[in-house]
Formats: sequence, structure tokens, C-alpha cells
Amino acid sequence: MQRYIFLDLDDTLFQTLRKCPDANDPRLQARAMLADGSANSYATYQQQWLWDWFAQDFKIVPVTGRDAGEFARVQLPFAEEAIIIHGAVILDQHGQADPQWMAQMQAELPDYQQKLLAVWQTIDTPALRDQGYNPRLVNEFGITWYGVIKHSEGKEDALRIVLDKLIKHHPHLQDGSLYWHLNGNNLAVLPAIINKERAVSHLLARYRQQHPELFTFAAGDSHTDAPFMALCDYALIPKNTQLHQRLVTRQ
Repeated sequence: MQRYIFLDLDDTLFQTLRKCPDANDPRLQARAMLADGSANSYATYQQQWLWDWFAQDFKIVPVTGRDAGEFARVQLPFAEEAIIIHGAVILDQHGQADPQWMAQMQAELPDYQQKLLAVWQTIDTPALRDQGYNPRLVNEFGITWYGVIKHSEGKEDALRIVLDKLIKHHPHLQDGSLYWHLNGNNLAVLPAIINKERAVSHLLARYRQQHPELFTFAAGDSHTDAPFMALCDYALIPKNTQLHQRLVTRQ
């Protein structure tokens, strides 16, 4: 039986030093780098053990919101396909964009892009930048995929103000063309067709054709991970994450 795990990265397999339970633990290992080569994400001893277990028993498919450059700076030996940019792009085993998935996304995206840019005109203003907000559109492979906002203080509360005042009630979000996702210091606005669930479903269909018997795991920490995790046979959720808190509060 062939075993796959669809694995979210940030806050599942590693996190920034600020989010580590013990930032002074000498066993921490750098797992992801900034563009200047400095480390900015670390794996705890437990997360290192978890990776070793996955690598021994599963084919690992990363499923991440990271763009291609950010994903390339993750210090782990991935060997299978990779889902990046929240599902907008699938990379093949050689790190190249999967042509079938890319063609499908390029055909579907233009109408959503126009609506994304309309929303972004209300967000990307000098007034917001002066308040410490940093909105940017994510462009990869010559395509604008989605928008993300961070705040200089790194606080979710500051992003929630923009979400409530400028994003949530915009007509293009109300009609379901776009959706938002807030987790920590990241507020993203995405076209509805860009999501991890669609990309995982696409790969699952391919793997089922290749393997008569398939056993699948998933691991993730956020609300947007839940739909792709539900496609798999079993799911793992890290403690004290957004998705874990959602489950706890519903008990």
C-alpha cells in the first residue's frame, strides 16, 4: 500500500522563534531562511522527530501558502510534488510548474483577478502604510495570484481592523468570488479558485490512478487546511494552533 502525507509547513512543521515554546532550547533547528540567508523558522525537537517519522514511512507532499522563492528556502529534502501559493501552483518532482494544473488555473483566473485588484485599490493606500500596514500582491510565474497584508507590530488585532472595515463586507467577498484568511500576522485575500483543497484533490486523483491501494494522511494548523485534510484518511493537528483552538472551543 502506497502511503502519502499532505503536509502543511509553517506552524505545523516549524515556526518563527517567537512562536517556539522555548526559544532558548539548544535543540532547535533552523528549517527556513529569509532571502538574506538568515534563519527565521525553527523546528522543535518534537517537530524534528515528526519529520523523521514522516520521511521514513510516507511520500511527503508539502502543501503551503509559501511562494516559490520562500518554498525554495525551506531546508528539508522534499522529493515529491509540492503544492505552493495556497494551491495556485503545483510543482513537479523537478521543481517545475505542473503544466496541466497551470493551464487550468490560467484559464479560470482572469475574472477573479479583476475583482482582486478592485479590492486591492481600497487597501493599498498611503494612509494604511503610514499606520504600519504592508499590503502586497503575490506575483509568481508572471501571474498575480492573491494579496496579503502584514503589520509592523506583528499583531493579528491590527489586521482584524482592516478586515472588518475594508475587506469583509466588500461585494466581491460577499458574492463568494474572493475569500479572506487571517492567521497571525498574515491577512490574505484570495480568489475562490485558489485553495489547498482543489490542488490536493487534483493530486489525489492522479495518485489513485498510479497506485491501486492508497493510504493518506494530512497535517495542518489553520482553518484553510481543514478542507484538504478532510480529503485524507487521517488528519494530524498541532496543539495550540488555530485549528486546534477551533476544535477545543466547539467542545
